[in-house]
Amino acid sequence: MAQVPQTFFDALAVRSWCGLALDALGRSREEIDAINVYPVADGDTGTNLYLTLESATAAVEAVFDGHRAGGDREPALADAVRAMAHGALIGARGNSGTILAQLLRGMAQVLAGDEAPAYADGEGLRNALRHAADSARHAVAHPVEGTVLTVASAAADAAGAAKGDCGAVARAAYEGARAALAETPARLAVLRRAGVVDAGGRGLVAVLAALVETFTGEAPRSLPALGGPWTGSVRTTGPVPHARVERAEGLGECADGGAPHGAGGPAFEVIYLLEAGDAAVARLRDRLDALGDSLVVVGGDGLWNVHVHADDAGAAVEAGVEAGRPYRIRITHFGAEDVHTTGAEPAARGERAQRAVVAVVPGEGLAGLYTEAGATTVLARPGEPPASGELVQAVRRAHAREVVLLPNDADLRHTAAAAAEQVRAEGIRVALIPTRSAVQGIAALAVHEPERRFDEDVVSMTSAAGATRYAEVAVAERQSWTMAGICQAGDVLGLVDGDVAVIGQDVTATAEAVLDRMLAAGGELVTLVLGDDAPEAVAAHLETRVREGYLAVDTVVYHGGRQGALLLIGVE
Repeated sequence: MAQVPQTFFDALAVRSWCGLALDALGRSREEIDAINVYPVADGDTGTNLYLTLESATAAVEAVFDGHRAGGDREPALADAVRAMAHGALIGARGNSGTILAQLLRGMAQVLAGDEAPAYADGEGLRNALRHAADSARHAVAHPVEGTVLTVASAAADAAGAAKGDCGAVARAAYEGARAALAETPARLAVLRRAGVVDAGGRGLVAVLAALVETFTGEAPRSLPALGGPWTGSVRTTGPVPHARVERAEGLGECADGGAPHGAGGPAFEVIYLLEAGDAAVARLRDRLDALGDSLVVVGGDGLWNVHVHADDAGAAVEAGVEAGRPYRIRITHFGAEDVHTTGAEPAARGERAQRAVVAVVPGEGLAGLYTEAGATTVLARPGEPPASGELVQAVRRAHAREVVLLPNDADLRHTAAAAAEQVRAEGIRVALIPTRSAVQGIAALAVHEPERRFDEDVVSMTSAAGATRYAEVAVAERQSWTMAGICQAGDVLGLVDGDVAVIGQDVTATAEAVLDRMLAAGGELVTLVLGDDAPEAVAAHLETRVREGYLAVDTVVYHGGRQGALLLIGVE
């Protein structure tokens, strides 16, 4: 269906663009993941771009919700683009997501400057795209041609030569990016050998196609093929096989274009947000540049997103501590069997197990519980969902012929699906059970029997998860519209099956109201998972409530640790 076009670049256009771009990346995410061979072939570029833009989109929606609650019709352009840039910055994932965040920040610096207009016309969009490309290139320690930076620069060049309104400028930028993307294999040998275009550039073209749709009402008729004229029989529609990076001895290519580092590469990806001043960040860049490669530092005004590949992850974090206050620290070990190898199979680790369970868990306490039950776990820290590459590593670590994957979060369905598709290509049989909460995962794990036939085990686990209603009690971070009315920052929210059902002021009272609502439909077992910040007496109070008010219903309590929500509730 054609999109209603936006005439100018105003707040509504920002909102529309974010939504359309998120949809476009959702559709092409698996294809982009599959061609991800540079800077490292960890198969998650599409997912990282999606998660980064998802954070940007959520921030824009929050601004609109706040203005609506305050009685305003809509926010100003400056408010919307600042929110978009800030959301992308704090949610940036991986090398590609970090660069996308800087592209959006570069646009915001033009569109939300001291003399920001109420809306931008074609000239304003041209200037924004130019500044975006230049600022992204400046953020990368050693820019490499044939990457998303090349595609962004080509888009800005084409937009600068265009005449007319925002629609004409957006289409010119898209066509320029599309042409540059097709040339990326000629500029970067690793792409040429793998027979694919640059994955980050492909994602940017999808984002620019959404910009065209925002201003014209129609998406471009065709997106570029994933391969190019160098690829021979590479398919041009549908997912392509996961490409293999081949590195000749002594000719390994650094992700950021620095000196070659041989057939291997840094063992860790280190990402963190950093509160620091400009001078301290300048020193940090020099320090990290000496420690590793793929260095990208984006942000400003005291808040930065730092991304680097390094062998000494501790030193990379310590450098951040010296510069300011790092937080949301994320360290991923690529591993011997992963992206820095030549694509060979990992060294033999003994006979594979017949079956394993891999689960995403929201806190250290539940990670211990799942591990005791025999599952391989991936820890999802608050605000830091795992990327598909981490799930792939966990499946490999499980070292089994058959794997049951429990994402335990509705928002991880795309990520888990991408990981499952990748490991299936490696000959591992994977079943994805769409668990939406860790309590559903507990129910599934409770009926898991490795001795059964795989299909029977999956059906039994899926049935147990589906029969478990789930809820959580959390604190609202901002004013927002909900299914239960308007909540204010600091309110206690009771969510049932993902929707806000109760708004309260007291954690225990809200949890009791949620539990009563869930047990009104019946149940035999209540599972309570307490977060570190939950009141100490809430579990005892709810256990008493169940014992006195609901006959023949049992209660089990676990401690989840730092899990984001104050309390998770499951009713079977």
